[in-house]
Amino acid sequence: MTTPDKAWPYPRWIAHRGAGKLAPENTLAAFRLGAAHGYRMFECDAKLSADGVVFLMHDATLERTTNGQGIGGDQPWQALSQLDAGGWHSRAFAGEPLPTLEALARFCLANRCLLNIEIKPTPGTEAATGQAVAQWAARLWQAADVPPLLTSFKPEALAAAQAAASALPRGLLIDTLWDGWFEQAQALQCVAVVANYALWDATTVTQVHGAGMRCLSYTVNDEWAAQHLLALGTDGIITDRVDLFSPG
Repeated sequence: MTTPDKAWPYPRWIAHRGAGKLAPENTLAAFRLGAAHGYRMFECDAKLSADGVVFLMHDATLERTTNGQGIGGDQPWQALSQLDAGGWHSRAFAGEPLPTLEALARFCLANRCLLNIEIKPTPGTEAATGQAVAQWAARLWQAADVPPLLTSFKPEALAAAQAAASALPRGLLIDTLWDGWFEQAQALQCVAVVANYALWDATTVTQVHGAGMRCLSYTVNDEWAAQHLLALGTDGIITDRVDLFSPG
C-alpha cells in the first residue's frame, strides 16, 4: 500500500507519555527511560497553568498522577512545580516533579529526540491552550531540523495552533469515526490523523493517504495489533510497551 510522497521525518515507533507505564507518565524520568530503551520519539500531553505556563499532564485533575488536588489548570505554576508527580507510580520515582514543556524541549533537543505534543486543554481553554502550546513550541524548536508534531482531539485547539504557528505540523486525534472527521483534518491542513488503532482498515488508510496525510495509531501494546498496522501500511505506532517493541 502506498504512502504520501512527501518525506516523513518521524520514526515509526513513538513512546507514549515518555515510557508508557514503566515510569510516571509525562515526567522527565519517563522520557529518560524511554530513551534508554532506544526510542527517538515521544508523545506527551501539554496544558496551561493558571498563569500561562505550558506544563505536562494528561488529566484535568491532579489526583491520579500527583499528590495535589483539584484542577491543574486552575493553579499557578509555582504551586504545580512543588507537587510530587512520581510517588503515585512507585517509590523509586517519589519526588519527581511535573515538567514544563520548556524542560522537555531542552531534553529532546540535547538528545536529538523528536516529540509529538498532544494539546490537552483544561475544558474551556481549548483555544488559549492551542495558541500557547504552538507559540512555545515554535520558539523552543526554532532552530531544530525537525519540529514537534502538534496533535489534539479538540479541533478548536488545533485551529488556534494553526493560527499561532502555521508552520508547525498538526495531526487530528480521533477515537471514533465521527461525522466530518476527515474533512476537519483537511480543513486544519493536518499532516496526519492519529487514530485509535482499531479504526484503521484498508479503506481508512487509503482515504487518509490519498489526501496526502499520514496514519498514526494509539495506544498499541500487543504484538498482533502492531503487525496488523504494519501490514496495513500505517506510518506511526504510539505504544506503552517500550520494553516489548524495539524501535530500531
